[in-house]
Amino acid sequence: MDEQSTKELEREQADNKLINDAFQHLLQTYLNSRHRKKVEIVTKAFNFAKQAHKGVRRLSGEPYIMHPIAVAQIACEEMGLGSTSISAALLHDVVEDTDYTVEDLANIFGDKIAHIVDGLTKISGGIFGERASAQTENFKKLLLTMSDDIRVILIKMCDRLHNMRTLASQPANKQYKIAGETLYIYAPLANRLGLNKIKTELEDLSFRYDHPEQYAAIERRLADTQKQRDTLFKEFTTPICQTLDEMGVNYEIKARVKSPYSIWNKMQNKHVTFDEIYDILAVRIIYTPKDRKEEINECFQIYVAISKLYKSHPDRFRDWINHPKANGYQALHVTLMSKQGRWIEVQIRSDRMDEVAERGFAAHWKYKDGTQGEEDNELNNWISTIQEILDDPQPDSMDFLDAIKLNLFASEIFVFTPKGEIKTMPAGCTALDFAFQLHTFLGSHCIGAKVNHKLVPLSHKLESGDQVEILSSKSQHVQPSWVNFVSTAKAKSKILAILRRESRETQKKGEQMLKDWLAKHDKEMASSIVDKLRDIFHMDKPEDLFLAIGDGNITLGDKEYEALVEKGKKSKEGKRTNWKSYIPFLKEKGKQEKPKKSAPKLLTIGKDFNKKNPIFISEDNIDQFIFPDCCHPIPGDPLMGYIDNHNRVEIHKRSCPVAAKLKTSFGNRILDAKWQMRRLLFFDATIYVSGIDRTAMLLDVSKVISAQLGINIHRLTITSDEGIFEGTIELKVHDRDDVQTIIKSLKQIEGLQEVRQIL
Repeated sequence: MDEQSTKELEREQADNKLINDAFQHLLQTYLNSRHRKKVEIVTKAFNFAKQAHKGVRRLSGEPYIMHPIAVAQIACEEMGLGSTSISAALLHDVVEDTDYTVEDLANIFGDKIAHIVDGLTKISGGIFGERASAQTENFKKLLLTMSDDIRVILIKMCDRLHNMRTLASQPANKQYKIAGETLYIYAPLANRLGLNKIKTELEDLSFRYDHPEQYAAIERRLADTQKQRDTLFKEFTTPICQTLDEMGVNYEIKARVKSPYSIWNKMQNKHVTFDEIYDILAVRIIYTPKDRKEEINECFQIYVAISKLYKSHPDRFRDWINHPKANGYQALHVTLMSKQGRWIEVQIRSDRMDEVAERGFAAHWKYKDGTQGEEDNELNNWISTIQEILDDPQPDSMDFLDAIKLNLFASEIFVFTPKGEIKTMPAGCTALDFAFQLHTFLGSHCIGAKVNHKLVPLSHKLESGDQVEILSSKSQHVQPSWVNFVSTAKAKSKILAILRRESRETQKKGEQMLKDWLAKHDKEMASSIVDKLRDIFHMDKPEDLFLAIGDGNITLGDKEYEALVEKGKKSKEGKRTNWKSYIPFLKEKGKQEKPKKSAPKLLTIGKDFNKKNPIFISEDNIDQFIFPDCCHPIPGDPLMGYIDNHNRVEIHKRSCPVAAKLKTSFGNRILDAKWQMRRLLFFDATIYVSGIDRTAMLLDVSKVISAQLGINIHRLTITSDEGIFEGTIELKVHDRDDVQTIIKSLKQIEGLQEVRQIL
């Protein structure tokens, strides 16, 4: 046997050991669970998948079968799913990546497993064309299958989590695409399903790959402040532990540290530094009730006991016990003042509530006794809402994703009907949202509402505890302006669907009216005539013209016919005389065209371009890229490129909201982009300042920027009211470092309370 063959054999043996060890670990985890031990079907699925993926490797270099095993391990260990889910997880890539079909799997493993695998299989490329969003279509398919079997989305979560854990082996453009998609859709989806642990890990991993420097900085700060937190936790919980021991409570007390992504998100939204975030530490009390029937009473007893030790914040008490969140989450949240003068949130939950909080609906099934609980109803209601959005799909992929995302609301309010029924609604919803939630007919004919017996308009925002009575009239019709103030996906999709249906009917009516009018003048409707009419009435599309005619905004009479005839004459004359313009010496004197300054040529991406390679932006080529107005990147900002419909490259910040949607919808068009600047060009930056007004404050601000730092102030706007001033400073800077230096220097000025970049 030659050396090459020996190496191959050794590698194969090492691979087999790796694979078998991973599978044995999976089997052991499954055997230790509470599920019925259907080892045979799991082993059969493993052997089938192993054979199907034989010889294939991942980008990381390990055998491909390790990925399905890892997904099945997450499904079993972290979600607590059973044999059907484990088998489907082992087989989830077989149809997509091999020659086996869904029918083959149905014959071997049964319809249930085959159906789940089908839901997890991406729609093969090429159907939608290069420019269509296959990502959105796949997501749509996933949700459709989820409506029949929730396990489809749960396994997809496991698949996404493992892909995120192994993202390091992917090129940068793929990392941005997968991380962006995860943060935009999959993390909120995990939250909606109550998979808190998975949601947190997905957010952190996305943040790590999208913003590696910020992630590393927060991780360092968390490590540096660990000792302080440990001391605070010990001092705060010691009296609580003594009290609970005296009560005879069987409990566990844990420190909950805010995740890096949550910290960063709060820093961005609240415009605060790491040191100004005071809720990094929270305390979690997990108790095992003496009697499961007394679970809720015991929870409130613990709350009363700890409230005697520390003063509670009156506005920060959250009762998720009697009013669970839509994802099934239950707990009591109370914020207490520690002896160190810090507000600390305490979460009180039973062992059952804790498992449901971490594992969501998947864990709830373990506690079912055959009856359908509230959580099931909540889940079914949510799935039916998703189904409604799918039944009336948005024409645009971005709109569809937004509609779904709207439905993955994080915070909820509780609203009552006139009969006292409680309804869960997203925070920020309006009376019209509530009307559509009750019934589409009620929503489309809604004229107003009574909130707590007081008359309010449709756009009135509801608050928790409101009692709402919807007022309707058959004469009322859906108005286009409604779209602007509704906040739920259900209401928005229904309004748009009704408007689209009405406009289609009006278009058909307008088209027929135009045909009849032309027939009166012995003319047939042709595209050339429609184009002339569009020009006369300044319409962009034929549909807009038909709609305007159908609505009665355009009346067709003799005057309009004359304008049409005149238009036809002019175009003919234009055609007859146009030849002169081609002969230089026949052009009229004084009308010679001045040579136009040529616009910079934009970079276009050809078929041969390798998307894995980064694009570098320098002073020499910056004019070749498009910089949209959505995020104003400057050198130093983490970037990504996006190939638009004309193969040109748009440059966005990686944290840009528009970029988040692009990563989710058009991942195949994402490029890695990097700065390569030499500090020659200047970029616009706007800084917001506010603080306590005093004499010479403006002078001090301008001194620091102009004299001390040598930065040119483009525009300065300051207003002062009752001793408080605020304003904006527009500057010309080279890069992000300049901005940070300015902010740091301004913060040293006496009386300045807040300094942050806004553009």
